[in-house]
Formats: sequence, structure tokens, C-alpha cells
Amino acid sequence: MKNFPQGLDRTEKYDKINKRLENKLIYGGKPMTKRERQILDWIIQDPMVTQETLAKRAGIARSSVAVHVSNLMKKGHIVGKGYILPEVGYVAVAGAVNVDIGGRSAGPLVGRDSNPGTVTVSMGGVGRNIAHNLRMLGVKVSLLTALGEDPNAGLVTESCQRLGIDLSRALHVPGGTTSSYLFLSDETGDMVLAVSDMDIYEKLTPAYFAHNQGFLNGASLVVADANLPAEALEYLASHCTAPLLVDPVSTVKSEKIRPILGKIHTLKPNRLEAESLSGVKITDRDSARQAAKVLLGTGLQRVFISLGEQGVFAADHEQDVWLPCCPAQPKSATGAGDAFAAALAWSFLEGEDLIGSARAANAAAIAVEGEKTINPDMSADAVQRRMQEQEEFNHE
Repeated sequence: MKNFPQGLDRTEKYDKINKRLENKLIYGGKPMTKRERQILDWIIQDPMVTQETLAKRAGIARSSVAVHVSNLMKKGHIVGKGYILPEVGYVAVAGAVNVDIGGRSAGPLVGRDSNPGTVTVSMGGVGRNIAHNLRMLGVKVSLLTALGEDPNAGLVTESCQRLGIDLSRALHVPGGTTSSYLFLSDETGDMVLAVSDMDIYEKLTPAYFAHNQGFLNGASLVVADANLPAEALEYLASHCTAPLLVDPVSTVKSEKIRPILGKIHTLKPNRLEAESLSGVKITDRDSARQAAKVLLGTGLQRVFISLGEQGVFAADHEQDVWLPCCPAQPKSATGAGDAFAAALAWSFLEGEDLIGSARAANAAAIAVEGEKTINPDMSADAVQRRMQEQEEFNHE
């Protein structure tokens, strides 16, 4: 990720932000009026300046200054009270975090009995996995999710702190149960039975996201997964000024985003989710193009359809591209979609165009080469190397 040079004063840093805003590369806030820019410049010079002083400098009423300050907060140029300037180049991920508890029998399962085997506990959830991959890619990321009042909340917090994922805006539900997923596998590793407890996500209401509106608007990108309630997804799509990337999660949960497709910047469905949302059966490039056309016809800006071993089909309103799957030594496909979404988000911050973003998402095949959900070999350098390999291969 391209970072800002150290040692810049606040004005220089904000000038760099505005250059990216003008180039429409990474900054999600809406453009400012001349008066708003003038007031923001004064706030940058003196973050403790009063509205009375700002009114005198501008030659306008204090009530007018209050309106301009409110607009700057809504647009994400300042965050909260005290004229806090937004952090530079961060991604806000709104979605699920689970504690996955898995049991694997050492031999054939015997019903209604205690079976010897192994039990593992790990962190999961689409939103958390995307955030984890983003950290591996060097991106500053905050996770907006819900945590209960139980030991699992401590496990999640400890894990995120270790990874550098900001949880300061997570919703803590008194008496709540942190989302968990319990599964049982036979001796071959095939899942036999599972129970999921994800009711806590119903607490992620529009009011919760409204409380964090300034922070969301100040993000370079907001990533949401369809584990959120439909009302929350609709709120984000309607009120976020930052570009919104959505992961449908499953064909069932993708129905939550059907009404808001036209308000989304980037959609990341797999083949089945794209077929469900478009009504088009995808069998080849022409049918993938038709499915993308239907989705883009809603007003959606970009779509990246993950086709598994067949690669990725990407389209916007100007062009489309199909890229074959990157060569990989697959060990586990678990978490591949989350890495795909993270690579898309990373490429957006890097200013990549449609084809470059498709290459980045394709390069996230690194994920399947690990035995765990998150491959420790995931990094920006590794993705860039594979992007370069794809480009060279396509030119041959």
C-alpha cells in the first residue's frame, strides 16, 4: 500500500488527501464547497479553534459555521467532536466475526456417544477474515461488528489486537453471546453436523452505523458482508459517502442486497450468487457477460465474479475482462473468497483499474495454498508478483 511520507505537518497531509480526492483514487468523502474547504483549512491550522472565531474570520453567522461543520462531518472530512481529522488510507469492514469450534473424530463416528478425536478453536467470519487478509496486505483496517459479554469476545479481541485490526468501534452487547460456529467432522474431515449462533448480528442496526457515520465516510473504502441485517446494508448503501464493496456471502443472504444493488460501488459474487442475483446461468464468457450486464443495469458500478478454477470475470460500464485462474498448489479452498475480497479492496486503495483489480483478486489464489483459512504467505509483495506474472503471461 502507498503510505504517506513521515514528517509531514497536518496541512501537507491533508493536501495529499485532497489530491487523491481530486483524482478519485482512494478517498471516499464527497467534494467540499469553497467555504467548507476554507473552514477546514482553519481547523487544520488550529484544531481547537472555536466556532465563534471561525464565524468572525469568515464574516458569517456562528449558526452558518455550525452548518458547514456538520456538513464536513457528514462528508467524512472531520470525525466526531473536537474537529478530529480522519485517518489517512483506512478501510472500514462491517461484518461477521465468529469463533469456530471444530471437532474431528479419530475413527468412525458413533452416534449418541463420546468419540475420541481432536477439538480446535479458531477465529472466523467473513468480515474478520477479510480484515485479517487486509492486514496481511499492509492495509490499516477497522472492524465494525458485534461482540457479546462472554469469554469468546475476549478471544476475538485478543486476536484482533495481535493482528493490528482496530476493534474500538465494535458494538459490545451486554449479556450477549459472541457469534460462534460449532461443527463436527468424521475421520476423513467431512463435516457431519454443524450449529451456528449468529443472532447477535441483529444488534447491528442502522442506528449503530449512524453513530459511526463520520468514521465510515472518512474511510477510503467500506467493505460489508451480507451477514449484516438487510436494514443495516440498506443504511450503508444509502448513507455512506465512501465507496461500498459488498460480499454476498451466500445465495440465500445475497437476497438482502438485491434491493440496493444500484447503490453499491463493487460487488463480489461467486458464480452461484451472480446467477441468483442476475437470473442468468453462467456457463461461458458470453453468459458471464450477460449476467454482469444485468447486474450493472441496476446502477452497480463494478462486478467481479469469482469462477473458482475458471478464474474471474470482471466488468464495469466501459469494459469487461476474463482472466484464467492463477496457477496454484491448492491445499484448502476455505477462505479463498475472503482473500479475493481483500485483494479487491487493496487494489482499490492502490488505484488499480478494472483489469488491475481483477489481476489482484486472481492473485489472491495464494490463499488456497495454505492449510488454514488465512495463508501466512499472503502479502502485498506476493500479490504484486503474481499480478506481474499474469500480465507477462497475457502478453505472450
